[in-house]
Amino acid sequence: MEAHQLRGRTYTKFSSLITLIAIASPLALAAPSLTDDSNCECYLTNGTQASFFAAHRFLDFRNLAKHAGVPPTIAKPNDSGSAPVTSEYFISKQWTETFWVQSWNNSHQIREDATVLMVNSPNNVYIEANGDGNPSSQTWLTLRTQRLKDFQTASEIESVAPGFQYLSVRMLARTVGSPGAVTALFTYRGADRLADVQESDLEVRTMDPRNTIQYTNQPSYTEEGKEIDHATKNVTLPPGRPDWTQWAVHRLDWTPKETIWYVDGTEVATISFQTPRDPSKIILNAWSDGGEWSGNMTINEAAYLQIQWLEIVYNATDENPAKRKRDGGGTAAVMLRGRDEDGDDGCDMVCSIDETTEPGKPVMLWNNGAVGMVGGGLVAWIPSLVTFGMLAMTSEGLW
Repeated sequence: MEAHQLRGRTYTKFSSLITLIAIASPLALAAPSLTDDSNCECYLTNGTQASFFAAHRFLDFRNLAKHAGVPPTIAKPNDSGSAPVTSEYFISKQWTETFWVQSWNNSHQIREDATVLMVNSPNNVYIEANGDGNPSSQTWLTLRTQRLKDFQTASEIESVAPGFQYLSVRMLARTVGSPGAVTALFTYRGADRLADVQESDLEVRTMDPRNTIQYTNQPSYTEEGKEIDHATKNVTLPPGRPDWTQWAVHRLDWTPKETIWYVDGTEVATISFQTPRDPSKIILNAWSDGGEWSGNMTINEAAYLQIQWLEIVYNATDENPAKRKRDGGGTAAVMLRGRDEDGDDGCDMVCSIDETTEPGKPVMLWNNGAVGMVGGGLVAWIPSLVTFGMLAMTSEGLW
């Protein structure tokens, strides 16, 4: 009798659990459907620090054949710095709402060990036809740096918006070319004092082995030149992952707790030391100044950062002039899209750019969930439902 009751009790327990899982499973297993940003109130990322973000941007450089062309290098520093943009794409709304091309130089010796005049030129930012064998796109965006006789011509683009405050930014990119250059993607907030600079870096040094990338929460050194060990990691990429000369999705997640970097979906570095706190810009560049960090490039040699697409999900502040999808502005309007039935800030329509099969096109994860958007937390709704059910069954003596 006891054995029979035990079997019956076990059956009741598992049938209740199976029923609970059956309710949750369609929600968990249904394939996310492609959608567009107008249907998304927030975006949930995957990874170690899964986070909610309020806005999404995608810049696609893969099909811009009418703007393609490689401009000759400009040999004089002044002419290089004052050059016009290389095509109409760089005055289009799609570009100018997100980035602008830089033309500053280091004549004020921004880095004390620089040995070469470096001039950022709009002439070095251009759309290039894809010349790969079996090309996966028509074109890509190129940022070029080249050593000339009298100076290093370089390139940099900077976000129009200085108010990004936590984000996940990804690019399908590679770096090619000669030793003596740095290509980079980073968040940046400048300051008068080096110690007050806030910056999260992804840097490729072309003098390094092709399977190593430098990841840093700046500053990585003091005013006296002493290195700050916990601020930076020189990472050897995992076996089987593309090196930096090959196309790969490089990702930087800036969260309130830490900065995390990924290559093709694999986490490669995490730094929680001096994680940036305040609104920042996004910058990409290709440069060299002949100093210790970049190395000294041979005259007439060049290096290139090539990008097929760039994607960002982010939160922002009033410092961000980017247009809102909904009325209002500022942190409250951007980070917290609505309120749930209890009056708490929440997000009903949750999308993902990680689960999609089409870069730039989000998928709907769920709707009408009234999910709270917290700086660095994932609301694990299905596991919570199952856990709650198990606790309930335990209290009833069924578990």
